Amino acid sequence: MQDHTMIYHPKKGIKGKVRFLAIAAHHDDIEIMATDGILRSLQGEGAFVGVVVTDGGGSARDGKFRNYTDEMMKQVRIKEQKRAADLGKYQDIVFLNFPSEKVKASDASVRMAMKRVITRLQPEFIYTHNLCDKHPTHVAVAHQLIQTINALPADAKPKALYGVEVWRDLDWMSDDEKVVFDVSKGKRLTQRQLLAHQSQVAGGKRYDLATIGRRSAHATYHASHSVDQSSQLIYAMDLTPLIDGREKSIRAFVQAKMERFVQDVLNQINE
Repeated sequence: MQDHTMIYHPKKGIKGKVRFLAIAAHHDDIEIMATDGILRSLQGEGAFVGVVVTDGGGSARDGKFRNYTDEMMKQVRIKEQKRAADLGKYQDIVFLNFPSEKVKASDASVRMAMKRVITRLQPEFIYTHNLCDKHPTHVAVAHQLIQTINALPADAKPKALYGVEVWRDLDWMSDDEKVVFDVSKGKRLTQRQLLAHQSQVAGGKRYDLATIGRRSAHATYHASHSVDQSSQLIYAMDLTPLIDGREKSIRAFVQAKMERFVQDVLNQINE
């Protein structure tokens, strides 16, 4: 089997324990969804490593990147992701370089690559996409990751798995089910990291503005009867029950959360 994994070592190899791992579908997803782990690493709590699953060949492009071929875009996006990793002082960044079609097709080679990374690094906390994301590749990555972790021995599994918002907000989830990450101290870092992905920003996708705006909105709208306690919040779905045996079905797990939302809304309507 061909090994798609390419590893970039900004610090010449892993130093110390890797506590925080992000496994993301695309270049720049890490900087949107894993700021909690990045900040905790910068605060000295353990090393952070990012993994990009796809190769970047299908990226949207415009402006000066309008006429770039898929192969050219792959190289551009790797360079940009390395720059973002340097800004966040990641211990390592791993590029699995799979085409999106293979990820969405649940190809076994994707799970094998994920297994190699997790087995090697043995992280305590993993950040990935939430199961209600509207981007099909994001959901496919989360689904394959859950399958990968469940195939590992118990002592090789992370303590927690978080499904974080990127292409669909999680403000609809019941407050007692949300994982809330206070990333108020990371606003400037996230802006700089997302601006490093110039092929997206200059190409017409202002992820830098949208991401900071969403986090600001969460901070204000999180609690209706108290003053703001934070300036930037990220919401996540706790996927740990799907890897520790408490929940067996991904579909049933997601459906229960959606039904809880529906019931919460209907309970406030009197007629």
